[in-house]
Amino acid sequence: MAIPSFISSLLRIRKLGKSDWLVASIGFVLILFFLSFFFDPASDSVPSVDRSPPITSPPDLVKLKLSSKAKERGAFCLDGSLPGYHFHKGSGSGSKSWLLHLEGGGWCSTIASCSARAMTMLGSSTYFEDEVDFQGVLSSDPSQNPEFFNWNRVKIRYCDGASFAGHPEAEFKNGTRLFFRGQLIWEAIMDELLSMGMSDAKQGILTGCSAGGLATLIHCDYFRDHLPKDAAVKCVSDGGFFLNVPDVLGHPTMRSFYHDVVNLQGVDKSLDKNCVAKPEPSKCMFPQSFVNNIRTPVFLVNPAYDFWQIQHVLVPASADLDKSWAKCRLNIKECDAAQMKLLHGFRSSLMDAIGKFHQNKAGGMFIDSCFSHCQTLMSATWHSPTSTRIENKTIAESVGDWYFNQKPVKLIDCPYPCNPSCYNLNFT
Repeated sequence: MAIPSFISSLLRIRKLGKSDWLVASIGFVLILFFLSFFFDPASDSVPSVDRSPPITSPPDLVKLKLSSKAKERGAFCLDGSLPGYHFHKGSGSGSKSWLLHLEGGGWCSTIASCSARAMTMLGSSTYFEDEVDFQGVLSSDPSQNPEFFNWNRVKIRYCDGASFAGHPEAEFKNGTRLFFRGQLIWEAIMDELLSMGMSDAKQGILTGCSAGGLATLIHCDYFRDHLPKDAAVKCVSDGGFFLNVPDVLGHPTMRSFYHDVVNLQGVDKSLDKNCVAKPEPSKCMFPQSFVNNIRTPVFLVNPAYDFWQIQHVLVPASADLDKSWAKCRLNIKECDAAQMKLLHGFRSSLMDAIGKFHQNKAGGMFIDSCFSHCQTLMSATWHSPTSTRIENKTIAESVGDWYFNQKPVKLIDCPYPCNPSCYNLNFT
């Protein structure tokens, strides 16, 4: 995914929004979030939602902390700067419970794209905000985050471009000053958090969205293995179940892209060992290839009509040169019958890919029919009076029921457009 050239301007907008929370409605947060990470470079439109979102609470601003262990571990962002995270200390009953969120933001697959990324907040801590607003699963407001509001909550910033899975050995063969240290970043920040009290955790959740949702699946067992054996540890992947399917022209666009990411950054060393032993290691970036090998309980939050995947996997710009998909790929309401048939087919591919996982008794899922992506970080989609629901349950309620073993949660929505509670993005 290309990195927008206007990202520095976006950072200034974010800082302005923090100074006046009364105008920071969830709609504004949605715009900033999706522009920051999932903007389609083929469009200069600002996304909107097709429903009126509620006004948010005052921002829960959490300061940035650069890792104190990164330098000694050789853990650096793409440009050589130190990685960082935002930490909100838990309290009361949540003082020994930890929730780690891995930030998302696509990947870089070439020297050129990684070099461009290194000049943004997705490749350098130089551009990180000093504070970020903790919403959704990170919120300290019990009305927004009823189960995890008082846990120790950590947002780990994403600055390596390979889902926290790059390896330095790959740097030399490419003859570049770029640092491919995603795995080391993950390990260094984990060590730091363990020294801050996570080594005594009674409960733990690793989560993340998009590229961070994929990283959650890649590192789930590592997270489990480094917490106490008697701790209740689980993982929640949000919008991270990317599909290994051809685009509308029959080209393996996403598979080729992942192949380049894996080869450039040496990601295969972080992937499932049973999977990478097969002829094409890059296929092991796709969760359907390894999710059933994860020992730790996993919960999948995914829209069946994931707009990022529709715009970059199913109908990338390279597969729509005649612009026949121009409106549909930006607004699902603009799709004609033939296009909707293909989108329903994409949903069917997701159902097939999670078929075996659905039988996993320890696993859980919330698969809605929304034209969305990453739904745990915003109160409007995580937990609010108007949140997306399946069987009258919000995502927060569903994850809570599953994590605390209150009941099995395998929620799969009916096909679009059956769910009126969806927040469907509109980029036109």
